[in-house]
Amino acid sequence: MLSRTAALLLPVFGRLRITADPAPEVTDPASRAAETADTVPTVAPGSIVAANHTSLADPVVVLAALHRLGARPVVLATAGLWRIPVLGTLLRHEGHIAVRRGTARAAESLDAAAEALAAGRVVLIYGEGGLPRRRDSGELPPGPFRSGLARLAHATGAPVVPLGQAGSRRLTSGGTAKQLAGLATAPVRRPGLYVHLGTPLRLPADTAEATARAHHAVTAAWAAASRHAASGDAAGRRTAAGPGPESIRP
Repeated sequence: MLSRTAALLLPVFGRLRITADPAPEVTDPASRAAETADTVPTVAPGSIVAANHTSLADPVVVLAALHRLGARPVVLATAGLWRIPVLGTLLRHEGHIAVRRGTARAAESLDAAAEALAAGRVVLIYGEGGLPRRRDSGELPPGPFRSGLARLAHATGAPVVPLGQAGSRRLTSGGTAKQLAGLATAPVRRPGLYVHLGTPLRLPADTAEATARAHHAVTAAWAAASRHAASGDAAGRRTAAGPGPESIRP
């Protein structure tokens, strides 16, 4: 239900575009340049989707994107969300996983995620485990990853799909008042929201190496999403500026 709700609500607040790395056998530069939402594959069951975390709007953007790809993920999220009325009930009902960092029960979330993967579910995890401190709407590359992603991949042998997203900070960023203002004006602004999926990878057994490799892959996916966001902004500015001198000559 949460994935479907995100997919229904997001178009009101922004314009979502999904891209992906070309398949390994695609070598033609023209084919690579033509990657669009129409060529994005479905995320395979039993995969771990590792996403960058930039704003409180991230889960809505990522869930909407994965819903479009036919995936209904189990999300690992901070346990505080389970205390929110209605939302907490939905999270429990749909089998999402509370992460209780800094407690004796912290490891339980990885055990629950492993069970979900074994059942063929897609698991969404934010490797950074928190939000950046930046208060404006600018983008930042992913921060350092915690080790949970690497340990989950090693324990289950599940492939990791790097997911980078850019643009959600234009929906919510900064302090409470600014975030509320961003949400209130988003239906008028309808900012571009970009999600890019990298090539799935198998992480090595060494936790430090696996964490570094996952961080590098998610950073590359984020950079691709940011490039699409920049090109979208440039196209929007050209459209707003109207026809140039050459196009209006008789």
